[in-house]
Amino acid sequence: MTLYRAILQFEQDGPAVTGEWHDDAVARAAYKTWIGLYTKHPALVVQLTAEDDDGTQRTLRKWAADQEVITEPGHPL
Repeated sequence: MTLYRAILQFEQDGPAVTGEWHDDAVARAAYKTWIGLYTKHPALVVQLTAEDDDGTQRTLRKWAADQEVITEPGHPL
C-alpha cells in the first residue's frame, strides 16, 4: 500500500512537519491546506510525496518560492 506524505518546511532544508496517510486524497488535502495557510512565508516549501511498497520514493508535487512543480503525469489536485 502506498504511503503518502505532506511535508511542510518554512525554509529549504529546515525542520519539517510531516503528515503520513495511506489515502492520497487526505494527503493532497493537507498539501493544499498548508499552501493556502502559509504562502505568506517567502521561503515556504511544501511537498507531496509517495512511497511505494518496494521502498521507491517519489515527489509528486512541490511548492517553493511561490510556484508549484508537478512531477506526476496528469493528476490534478
